[in-house]
Amino acid sequence: MDADALRRRRWLTVVVMMATIMQALDGTIANVALPNMQGSLSATQEQVAWVITSYIVSAAIATPLAGFCAVRFGVRRILVSSVIGFTIASMLCGAAQTLEQLVLFRALQGVCGASLVPLSQTLMMEAYRREEQGKAMAMWGVGTMLGPITGPTLGGWLTDEYSWRWVFYINLPVGILCTVGLMILVKNKAADSRRPFDLLGFTLLSIAIGTFQLMLDRGEQIDWFGAREIVIEAVVAGVAACMFVIHMLSDDHPFLPRDLFRDRNLMLGIIFTAITGLLMIVTATLLPPFLQQLKGYPVFTTGVVMAPRGVGTMLTMFLVSRLIGRMDARWLIAIGLSLCGISLYDMTQFTLDVDEGRVVWNGFLQGLGLGLIFPPLTTLAFATIPARIRTEGAAINALMRNLGASVGVAVLEATLSRNIQISRSEMAEHLTAFNPFWRLGTTPMEHGIPVDRSRLLDYMMPFGGSWPFGLVPTDDPSKLVAMWSEELTRQAATIAYLNDFRILGAATVIFIPLLFFMRRQAMLAVPTRR
Repeated sequence: MDADALRRRRWLTVVVMMATIMQALDGTIANVALPNMQGSLSATQEQVAWVITSYIVSAAIATPLAGFCAVRFGVRRILVSSVIGFTIASMLCGAAQTLEQLVLFRALQGVCGASLVPLSQTLMMEAYRREEQGKAMAMWGVGTMLGPITGPTLGGWLTDEYSWRWVFYINLPVGILCTVGLMILVKNKAADSRRPFDLLGFTLLSIAIGTFQLMLDRGEQIDWFGAREIVIEAVVAGVAACMFVIHMLSDDHPFLPRDLFRDRNLMLGIIFTAITGLLMIVTATLLPPFLQQLKGYPVFTTGVVMAPRGVGTMLTMFLVSRLIGRMDARWLIAIGLSLCGISLYDMTQFTLDVDEGRVVWNGFLQGLGLGLIFPPLTTLAFATIPARIRTEGAAINALMRNLGASVGVAVLEATLSRNIQISRSEMAEHLTAFNPFWRLGTTPMEHGIPVDRSRLLDYMMPFGGSWPFGLVPTDDPSKLVAMWSEELTRQAATIAYLNDFRILGAATVIFIPLLFFMRRQAMLAVPTRR
């Protein structure tokens, strides 16, 4: 490859990474700004949640369409159009004056951004030779993983320093640069205009994905299957999914090529991609409220404490690009999953007294693990897939990463909510008038609390005169009841978070043996058939 071609490829890599980061960032950057949007647009908490829901659902529906559109109209045309549409939608989101406008423009943003991740992956795989694709996937992976990790930090800073509108306006200069760069650097390729569009297959898949994603996103807000809406969405998603599978197996030109599901590496790769999405997004979703609500960290401090996670990811991603050709990629993934498992085990030992240094080190270790997983996993998953359906494979891979994260967030938030109630109830049983802690002779009682403050102080302060858990002394028994009630909730929430971390750790480690059903790296030197 001559110097001009190398320079062109280098700039293409930069532009593709910028587009990927821009789209991946928007999946999490707006979350921390929701309270500000709620106040500015005079919305309830449930109403403002549609800002996130509309983006997630529309992106999920549009992602599988990216493969067909790229084949039918060309990668360059679809990618440039997507970046332009995403940039315009971001500007409209920032300028929205009502909640309805913001929800509509976020849905448009999700549709336009859905193709950026799979098509940018396809471009990177085409730009680099087969033996360099490990390095290509490592660089591309920095964008897909750095966006969700840094989103809350950047979003918190922009919201605190400027306004919630800037979490959308920040995309404008990046989008303009990406548009110009892609138009200059990406070459036009012949599109297959003869390929038929399976409208029925796309409609069934869209209904299945859309209603399933809506069920996941709305379930915790309206008490899951206790609400008729969730039951209807579950039934519709299940029926549409079954009909789609039947149609795909019987149609001559299905929306998703059947060859995709015959490739063992791709199917196993999709499973691990979903697990990676779960690890990357769910941990980033659970840890900020733990630090902010239970530890009392401000938004910006939370972002700073979590930033080393991204640093660890970048370090190992650049390192692993050199190791893929020298080591069995399956072992690299196994080591990465093991590091994530160790990190999550350490998180199960967190208490309300955990210091910042331990949180920083834990996040850095988890970042190291995530960085070891993604590039070799992508390389293995796409090594045996025919080039003619690679774009569709990339679209399904991106979809499953998002669905894995969505399922993980929905399940673990539901588990968190219920475990808080259970743990609080169990601890409250021991705080009664008959508990030795409260039973102080003949002291008058009110709600199980001794009214005689002097005797309570004598009982509670035998070791150095400090009140437990930072409670403040008070003469008012009702205030003391309120303080202990609040502390019970904090302790119950801590237990619930630790239980979620245990579930995540188990899910990380339990799938490691499946790795070795993927084809060995030595078998991947066979050229991809076209």
